[in-house]
Amino acid sequence: MSILVDRNTRVLVQGITGREGRFHTAQMAAYGTQVVAGVTPGKGGSDVDGIPVFNTVRQAVEETGAGASVIFVPPPFAADAALEALDADLDVITIITEGIPVRDMLKVHRIIENSRTTVIGPNCPGIVTAGQCKMGIMPGHIFTPGPVGIISRSGTLTYEVVDALTAIGLGQTTCIGIGGDPIIGAPFIKLLKMFEADPETKAVVMVGEIGGSDEEIACEYIPQMTKPVVGFISGLTAPEGKRMGHAGAIISGGKGTPQSKLDAMKKAGVPVAETPASIAELARKALADSK
Repeated sequence: MSILVDRNTRVLVQGITGREGRFHTAQMAAYGTQVVAGVTPGKGGSDVDGIPVFNTVRQAVEETGAGASVIFVPPPFAADAALEALDADLDVITIITEGIPVRDMLKVHRIIENSRTTVIGPNCPGIVTAGQCKMGIMPGHIFTPGPVGIISRSGTLTYEVVDALTAIGLGQTTCIGIGGDPIIGAPFIKLLKMFEADPETKAVVMVGEIGGSDEEIACEYIPQMTKPVVGFISGLTAPEGKRMGHAGAIISGGKGTPQSKLDAMKKAGVPVAETPASIAELARKALADSK
């Protein structure tokens, strides 16, 4: 099994006619994802590599039965695209776009709070359920089906972790890049609860980074889980007072510091890898110890 998406998920792509949308749509389809529609206002009636394009999300959903959307819309319009997808009552929305103004995402977040839809991103690499469905920009060839779920704030570290797990024979259920912006859709704790409920996921890797308090909040829930969680925090060596690249890497009020995250994980009983390369071995040990 998996969480969020699987081989039966019918996906539409918002911004399919743009350069990024067109390229990654082809990659998703090649992985086996059921990409059934695209949406670009004003280009309804056309197609991209045989995939029909519609003017609106609602029309695409009504015509194709799509239940999930992946958004490649440019930053000034991406929040409106997300609101349109939310209005269509989709199951999952993945916002790949980076550089969306925080004020725009605040509007989206208000709607998410009262919606059944799970929103991933923005500024994220997307979702992959190994061997079944890819929504986003992750390299599909590094994934292999198996028992480990992954949640990560860092895009490139996500790929490193997956590759390391695959290299030692540990496959993955679902891998989710939640994004590095200050305002995102699904936080760690929501996805941890989904993995806890998934019978095929036997362990979870949680890749955090400095800034924000999502990791600390998640660590309050982890002791209730029946499955082991392995952690990693990127940015531990960042110099104090230095402006860092990720928009979400903001430390304030004593929350979001490297030490506060490490302390929270230690209190929750989460083993923390010192390097990305050592995450896979910690996951293997956690799986063995849990049997």
